[in-house]
Amino acid sequence: MTPENTTLDPASPVSALLEGAGQIIKGKREFLELLVAAVLAGGHVLIEDNPGLGKTTVAKTLAKLIEGGDGGLIFKRIQFTPDLLPYDITGVDVFDPKTLEFRFIPGPVLANIVLADEINRATPKVQSALLEVMAERQVTMGQTTHRPPDPFLVIATENPVESEGTFPLPAAQLDRFMMKLSMGYPDRGAELAILDENPAEEGLAKLEPVIKLDAFIEAKKAAHGIFCHQALKEAIADIVRDTRIHKGFTLGASPRAGLHMLEAAKALALVRGRGYVIDEDLSILALPVLAHRVRFRNPGNGEKIIREICLARISGIDTNG
Repeated sequence: MTPENTTLDPASPVSALLEGAGQIIKGKREFLELLVAAVLAGGHVLIEDNPGLGKTTVAKTLAKLIEGGDGGLIFKRIQFTPDLLPYDITGVDVFDPKTLEFRFIPGPVLANIVLADEINRATPKVQSALLEVMAERQVTMGQTTHRPPDPFLVIATENPVESEGTFPLPAAQLDRFMMKLSMGYPDRGAELAILDENPAEEGLAKLEPVIKLDAFIEAKKAAHGIFCHQALKEAIADIVRDTRIHKGFTLGASPRAGLHMLEAAKALALVRGRGYVIDEDLSILALPVLAHRVRFRNPGNGEKIIREICLARISGIDTNG
């Protein structure tokens, strides 16, 4: 039986995050809801858009909205370029002639919020430097393991694949992103607001934290505890399995995709003020969670196929039993 919709204590910080982000990211409410849901679910986000649409601003905004104590949240930006090396990301052991020992100099990936800017402008070898820390929350150098602070989130931006000077992201890299999102161009009203306020420059400089770190962590715990009916869990499993057997795919989704879809659905329910997951959550999340980690026989029909699979699996689900 589906629990009654209740007012959750962490809903206030969630609302504060959305409103705070909306001061800078104009006219993109659904994008922000999905972004906040991914963050609360503990997932990494890949944002693909043309240059100049605010991809970098998104990560900076999140870092400023959460008050991380005296030192604040640690925000690091990595500008990916073809000449970047793996240790520019992870850090490196250097020999200290005074102590006659090696000393680890941490790389920018050991931060709370890491912006991997234009990630597909670096070679696949460099992109792979993020694999371990994104999946296991750790960086291994020799015999020593180094862990980023908590919370840890990677927001990567990429230019469209057909852009000049880009490399495709490996499948293993893509699978570690909970969602792939796109903001797109603003509508006319948002465009006028941008012209009036210049939020990416003036607004971001004035932006103050809206929630404390402990409130954010409590909201993450609340998202994890959202109720999901067994029938909806079965639908998630079937949707993921369908990508492996449907003739429209040449590469299906991994088990990680199902886990990400479940956690994202719980977080989205919290963002929308519910204590339980509904079938609409799965419908909204199917493309952001699945499309970037599968391969289509005919890419032009890919999104349509995912929507059809999702609709077929959630139609007629009874969560009242």
